[in-house]
Amino acid sequence: MRRRLSTAFALGMSALLLAPTSPALADPPGPGQPGEHRPVRGPSAPAEHRFLQKTIHGQTVPRHAYAQAADQADRVPAIGGRWKQAGPTNIGGRIVSLALDPQRKDTVYAAAASGGLWRSTDAGRTFEPAWPDDLTQAMGAVATTSEGTLYVGTGEPNPGGGSLTYEGTGIYRSDNRGKSWRNVGLRDSGTIGAIAVDPRDDDRLLVAANGSLYSGGGQRGVYLTTDGGRSWQRTLDVANEFTGAPEVLIDPADPDRVYAVLWDHRRTPEKRTYGGVGSGVFRSTDGGLTWQRLGGGLPEQGPDVGRIGIAASASEPGRLYAIVNQTSGPFAGFYTSADAGETWTRLPEPDVLKNSQSSFGWWFGKLWVDPDDSRQVHVAGVPLVTSKDGGQTWTADSTSIHVDQHAMVWDPDYPSRVYLGNDGGVYRSDADGHGGWIKAEHEPYTQFYSAAISPQDPGRISGGTQDNGSLRSWSGPRFNEYLGGDGEENLINPRDKDNVFACYQYGNCFRSTDGGDTMSYFTPETTSDRRNWFTPVQFDPNDPEVMYYGGNRLNRSADGGVTWEPISPDLTGGPGQDAYPYGTITTVAAAPSDPDTIWVGTDDGRVWLTRDLGRTWTKVLENQPWVTRIAVDERDAGTAYVTLSGYRSGSPLAHVLRTRDGGQRWSDLSGNLPDAPVNDVVLGEHGRIYLATDQGVFVGFRFFPGFWLRQGRGLPVVPVDDIEYDPGHRRLVAATFGRGLYELRVH
Repeated sequence: MRRRLSTAFALGMSALLLAPTSPALADPPGPGQPGEHRPVRGPSAPAEHRFLQKTIHGQTVPRHAYAQAADQADRVPAIGGRWKQAGPTNIGGRIVSLALDPQRKDTVYAAAASGGLWRSTDAGRTFEPAWPDDLTQAMGAVATTSEGTLYVGTGEPNPGGGSLTYEGTGIYRSDNRGKSWRNVGLRDSGTIGAIAVDPRDDDRLLVAANGSLYSGGGQRGVYLTTDGGRSWQRTLDVANEFTGAPEVLIDPADPDRVYAVLWDHRRTPEKRTYGGVGSGVFRSTDGGLTWQRLGGGLPEQGPDVGRIGIAASASEPGRLYAIVNQTSGPFAGFYTSADAGETWTRLPEPDVLKNSQSSFGWWFGKLWVDPDDSRQVHVAGVPLVTSKDGGQTWTADSTSIHVDQHAMVWDPDYPSRVYLGNDGGVYRSDADGHGGWIKAEHEPYTQFYSAAISPQDPGRISGGTQDNGSLRSWSGPRFNEYLGGDGEENLINPRDKDNVFACYQYGNCFRSTDGGDTMSYFTPETTSDRRNWFTPVQFDPNDPEVMYYGGNRLNRSADGGVTWEPISPDLTGGPGQDAYPYGTITTVAAAPSDPDTIWVGTDDGRVWLTRDLGRTWTKVLENQPWVTRIAVDERDAGTAYVTLSGYRSGSPLAHVLRTRDGGQRWSDLSGNLPDAPVNDVVLGEHGRIYLATDQGVFVGFRFFPGFWLRQGRGLPVVPVDDIEYDPGHRRLVAATFGRGLYELRVH
């Protein structure tokens, strides 16, 4: 969840940005770039973007929508060769849970938010897949038993921020360390927050079922199995249909004592509510069979209680710590108990601790106690925040590791070794987490929003990523960050591979003539009232010196992005709901056969056409879902393909439309596509149409409209946000949201 730039920017009318050599940092003080468009900071903005993009206006994400669409996609036949991973392997991505194999030294499992489960056998240096490509890649928790049996809970419990977080399909079990898996229940849990294995009985597990963020009901609360997942019993019920359990833990000093956190959380098109009367801390003294709500100094039950994190000490029986955040997100208090939760003391709250939660403490809700020292406590925040004196004083590590912490586990074979998972991947410290962090070298689970390729050099790939900036495959390690923030649009001039463009959130865009080593900021030269989180920037296919930039007005440059002028009025219906700056252009497509014809789509479901380079505009489509992309026929400027986002819940709305007469009439080409957002469309050779969807890549044919096949084999079941086509080398490149970049040779 990127709210910041990962390197400092120079001040001036234009700026030079050097490729960073240190880990990502928090937002710099002040406004950032001179003229920077940054109406909303923090995770609200990207969460809004992905949520609104993936829904129909006024609706939420339908229950089980992703899993149902995946099943539909699996029934579509596949053609073509095998996709191969094109990188990156050295960047990583969001890790939500970690576990160790108790029987095999140096073996650690890492659950990537939308990238599946991974195993390292070399103490976290390199990771290999431990999860099938054809199952959901959305992860929530991983745990191991004393015999090495693996359990995974699917569906990410973190509530958006930086992206839409995807729901899962329950609990899975592997008896052979990830070689094969079987579902063992809780299919209606939406997301899983934690799995706790009873140290006395490998078949006895407690699971925190966190529920769907978007739809009420389902399996929520704490569930118990005593037979290794063959049957489940809910032992801790929830207060309402949007209360879930993000945490359950067994007290390491007394396995009969179990603690759980319940949390109200809900996302609707109108607002987010990340707290409420159902939020609180609960304790069981009979191994999780019966529960009582804990008070004794903790915040009283009420609407302002947000997400809570809790941890128990192994070395001091009864010692607990808890962090509480407000429903709105900021820090609300840090507490400790010396009597197993009967009474609580509120501890000092210096700025370093409070500020670690920023305005979105609901993104974290985790803390950990050193198993050998009850006074050493680590708190998940934007930085990793650490106390060595039981919460009296704190320090923050915001320089040696990536931001946004989510998982930590100590290795009992090495008393000072600890593993950490954050938005940048997996780290290891051999100093109890007090510095000395070593980042994993091979971890191919980066979340991409976009990709760019060069016909001059097939090895040259760049792309924008969630929380890891804009990455490139040249001028350094195989992939290195050359622009910070959340990476958004990336472009490479098809005639000059060193002329590159990259943006961070809200259309703050840069151009370079030296491959990205130095970047010049050009957004202040454009004219718009609003700019989307992912602002489109495109070359004219007739001449890459001509470029288009879409805010709520379309801007045109005739000198390669140096100067810009608006060529349209506001093409939207005005600002969007709440305070978020939508009502923006989302896609621009100039006609290859006519430089005066331009098509534009918007996030409020409109498509516009100009035939005279912007002097007049005609609205040719409206009242649609979010328009993701437009592709124009290379020979006929009046023939265009429009793709639309949004899960439909069975509604007849189209995913792909085509017009052959400049927008007077439209045909629905959705056909046998899965009921999932279509994120991109590319027109290939021999009449082929390629689609990027939340359920992979599909291919159709212009002469056989509405019939689609899955393109290629071996692509994981993961959203594909962008595809790029290189006809000269006959290849497709897919930017996946969780498994990095893939490429495929096509005919």
